[in-house]
Amino acid sequence: MTIAALEALTFGLGRLAEAAGGAGHRLCLLTGDRAVYRHELAHLTPEALAALDIVDVDTFDESACAAALAAVPDLRGLVNSTDTWSVPGADLAAKLGLPGPDPAAVRLLRDKSRVRTLLHERGLSRGRALTVAVRPGGTADLSAAAEILREIGLPAVLKDSAGTSSRNVWPVRDEQQLHAALAEAAQRAFAGRLFAEPFFSGPVYSAETLSWEGETRLLGVLSRQMSPEPSVREEAAAFPVAFPAPELGLLQDWVERVLATAGHDTGFAHVEFVLTTEGPELVEINRRIGGALVGEALCRALGTNVYEAMVDTALGRRPALLDSPVDASSGPATGFVLVYPDRRGTLTGWTGLDTLSAFPGSPEWYPTALPGRRVEHLDDQRGCTGIVLAEAATAELALHRALSAAGSVRPVVAADDEG
Repeated sequence: MTIAALEALTFGLGRLAEAAGGAGHRLCLLTGDRAVYRHELAHLTPEALAALDIVDVDTFDESACAAALAAVPDLRGLVNSTDTWSVPGADLAAKLGLPGPDPAAVRLLRDKSRVRTLLHERGLSRGRALTVAVRPGGTADLSAAAEILREIGLPAVLKDSAGTSSRNVWPVRDEQQLHAALAEAAQRAFAGRLFAEPFFSGPVYSAETLSWEGETRLLGVLSRQMSPEPSVREEAAAFPVAFPAPELGLLQDWVERVLATAGHDTGFAHVEFVLTTEGPELVEINRRIGGALVGEALCRALGTNVYEAMVDTALGRRPALLDSPVDASSGPATGFVLVYPDRRGTLTGWTGLDTLSAFPGSPEWYPTALPGRRVEHLDDQRGCTGIVLAEAATAELALHRALSAAGSVRPVVAADDEG
């Protein structure tokens, strides 16, 4: 029997293939760009390689994907682990009669504005969402600015209701920043629509959860270090954060209520939140394992291949991980740091990779870009060229080790004026 995956996150494909093989199934990856998985494909274990097939198809063409899936022998499930393909993946599973989420629930979760409004109405968020009309041509819209000031106030955040990788996000603290953000937004293309919400002050975390038919388990909490404003890119993370038991219990209760209200009742969720002086405030819900190296961090901390739960869910059965006695202290903690260049241009390589073995924590390098790639974006995750991961007994120590090791790695970028 076969389980298909409609694209996947950059890292974790090997773990997923091993999980499928361990369950006695093959994994068939549908992808429009094999290069996305170059690191994973280069490091597949013999077991994972034996369980994996790859089908090259335009994954933005739902009809082509439906035809490709129809040709898969004995297809029993569809893994849908990305934001971009979550809606078409849910639609395809429903059309093919495969286990999967309610497409309407997936559409709700992909709309950050609707989720914010719903949580506000149910008393789970102090802030509401305001859809913002932008004026084509890049000129500041005075009426939009006035409405944001009146309905949301400052500080606020403007963002794409269906955005990913921190793209099209503008934190604004004064009227000058607000007008500049609206002018810039008028020149951008959006996956959804522009909206405004309050800016919540505090450190950012994400709750990594697994659910089945409304029952949710908090697998642990990931710390998230963000860049200084006005950029909003993610810089570093560590797992699992050692919250005191009473506070962790409150977070478990909060995330259960948030997911239930938003209609997510089965599968992994990556719930980003700000821990404010008045408690947690949602940033967004992603109905998947966290990106970057979150999946790897979960596997190591829990001492098990958590992608087995993804396979269970795709097959329509209760994940064994939900009832497993393991917790986030079963294995080593991890910290990882995203490595960005300091200027735009063409990536030619990195310096310092050969020194990583000298650092404690067994640091590892996970490239996200190939030499020759043009680096255009420095303010969000699209500019990331690679990730350094390190281990330790606690998330705090692991993050210190990862930061130390990553400090020795420098992307080499040839600027345009260098030919």
